[in-house]
Amino acid sequence: MENLLTTNQAAPRVGVSPGTLANWRVQGVGPKFIRAGARIAYDPADIEAWKATRRVGSTSERVA
Repeated sequence: MENLLTTNQAAPRVGVSPGTLANWRVQGVGPKFIRAGARIAYDPADIEAWKATRRVGSTSERVA
């Protein structure tokens, strides 16, 4: 967990803006994050796990 990412570093890996990640945190969607006081960090493994749950085979398939 020593390679944690800031919101600005994580956003391109997810494919959204840092502001979208911030909104997702409030909504409870998106990749898991770590809160240490006022600092927000993302574990790259959590980003990859979240992306894996978003994989679908067709446009009619629902994402979990």
